[in-house]
Parts: sequence; C-alpha cells; structure tokens
Amino acid sequence: MMARSLRVAPEYIEKVKSAPQLNGYPSQQSLATDIGFSLSTVKSFLTGKPVDYLNFVELSKKLGLDWQDIAYKEPETQPNKPQPTNGEASPFITGAPITQPRYFFGREKELKRLFNLLKRHPLQNAAIIGKKRSGKTSLLHYLKNITTTPAEQLRPEQKSDWLPHPENYCWIFVDLQDARMQSREGLLKYILESLKMQVPRPCDLDRFMNVVSDNLQSPTVILLDEIGVGLLRCPELDDCFWESLRSLATNHTGGNLAFVLSTPESPIELAQNTGHSSPFFNIFGYTAYLGALTQREARELIASSPIAFTDEDVEWILTPSCCWPLLLQILCRERLFSLEEGENDDSWREEGLRQMKSFTHLLDS
Repeated sequence: MMARSLRVAPEYIEKVKSAPQLNGYPSQQSLATDIGFSLSTVKSFLTGKPVDYLNFVELSKKLGLDWQDIAYKEPETQPNKPQPTNGEASPFITGAPITQPRYFFGREKELKRLFNLLKRHPLQNAAIIGKKRSGKTSLLHYLKNITTTPAEQLRPEQKSDWLPHPENYCWIFVDLQDARMQSREGLLKYILESLKMQVPRPCDLDRFMNVVSDNLQSPTVILLDEIGVGLLRCPELDDCFWESLRSLATNHTGGNLAFVLSTPESPIELAQNTGHSSPFFNIFGYTAYLGALTQREARELIASSPIAFTDEDVEWILTPSCCWPLLLQILCRERLFSLEEGENDDSWREEGLRQMKSFTHLLDS
C-alpha cells in the first residue's frame, strides 16, 4: 500500500525552499493562493513536514520538481536480505500482506496463467478469487514486484523471468480500502500520477479518459485490491465509472491496459450482489481460485526456516494447516520461536493451534 502522506527528504529541503522564488512566487502565500491549498500545507511541504500524498505530488509538479526524487523513502518494513536470526527478524509473516518476493511461496500454476495473459498483446484481464486471508493481496504484490526485483534479493532458484521486457511494464496497485481511492477524483488522479501523466484540472472522467487514451503507450496493469469495498461503500465509483474503465481497456489503449482484481466471489456475482450492472465485471476471462498450497510448495515454505525443523515437526505442521499459507506461516513462526528460545517441549503446537483459531474458516470446504 502506498504511504498516506509524504514529506520532503532532508537532503532536498534547501532545494525545495528555494523553488517557489525560482518559479516566480514572491511569497509562500502567493503559491498557496495559486494552487488553492492552505498556507499551512505549503509551509509543511517546504519545511519537510508530512503532507497528504496527492497534495505533495501536486505541489512538486507546480514547482517543477520530481516528487519521486524528493520524497523521503521510508525504510522497507520487510528486510531485503535475509537477516541473521537473533529473534529480531522472522521469515514467517502472518499479519501484513507479503510484499518482498523472497518471502512468498507457491501459487506457481496461477502465476504461469496470469503472466501468460499479461505477456502478449492484447493484455488480458483476470480475477483472483479466494476466501479472506487466503493470500490474494500478497499475490497481487508478487505480480507487481517479482519481475523487477534484483536476483540477490530473491531466493536461489526463484523464478523471476516471467515477462520478456519487464522494465517496460507499469504496475499500479490500488487498495480500495484506502479512503483516498474511494473518491472518483482521488482514484483517477492516483492512476495518472502512477503513469507519470499530466493531471487535468478538474480531474473528471472525460478528461481522464482523454489523457490516458492519448498517452498510454506501454503495457500497464492496474491491480484492484478489495474491489468489494469499492462496490459497497463508494457511491462515486458507479456503473458509469466502471463502464468507462472497461471502454478504456477494450477500445482506447491499443491492448496495453489490463485489470487484475481480487475478490472473495466472482466479479459478476459481486456486482449483482452490490446492485451494480456494469459490463466491466464480465471482462475477466480468466479466474484464479486460491486454495491451499501443494504439498511441495508447503514444504518449500517450511524449509525456509533459518533453523531447520525435524521431519516429525514438518509432518505435524502440514496436517493441521492443510497447507494453507497463512496457517503454515503461523505454525512455522511458533516452532521457530520455540527453537530460538531453547524450549524442548511440544507447547509450541498448542500455541500454534490457538493462534490459528481466528482463521479456521480457511479449513471449511
């Protein structure tokens, strides 16, 4: 998920402070008046304090600055390289979606099919369907990141050559739980910024369609996470909005635009159940259903532990987890913790089963 607010990196503050005068603004107030922001927003931006993501982007453009260059980059929350196991870092991730490809396991069949749809013209649309916590969001992040992650940040033998020219692709991850993505203008602006295209003012649907139709030259994949939230809670994302996106993908971008969405049920059923009738939801020709991992994939995940588990522990972990990735991660996390703490009994198994309880819906057939 992208940051909710951005701030100027310390090393660029002097450059940013001098930008208004270089751009013909005699005072901070004159810049604020021209762009239509409050003076306090402009002051915060110029002095390296956090401001709203979209305001940050707009102020940077106004001052002829590249927002991606000057933004402070938060350190990655998941380590790029394997960390020494000292109880501080664990390869088993159970809370947040997995965004670093080296920690993602399995889904090989789905990945083959999805990349097959995205490596030839016209790019084709796909839906990823699965229960809550089955790994849909992690799979979207993996699609976005795996082809451009440097080899030294991957596991040995981890396949990353899924696309012939991965550097040509633009991937846009949209989390519809993010409040800024729930307004029509906020979402359209975010897509244009991600494509590095000029944002028209006002940024309405007609102008957005014109900008993208005229300028989209390279393969672009928009990943829509939590599409159900967008349909249930966002009145601005109505049938007219979704029909325009469908038209863009099918008729106006030369086969360069595709959508991959995640949902707990089929897109057509989801649309009907939320009172939508847009034909957008029947353009998804391929559906990936996320079930448990294969035994081989599950064993590979378990084997990634920095302290090896005994064969008996491995077999035990496979049984109650039924190879669901989240349940595997929970049980592996508990076993690794007990080994690091030097515990010799089986109490980790009880604790693992207790931690699994909230997610046993995955085991319902």
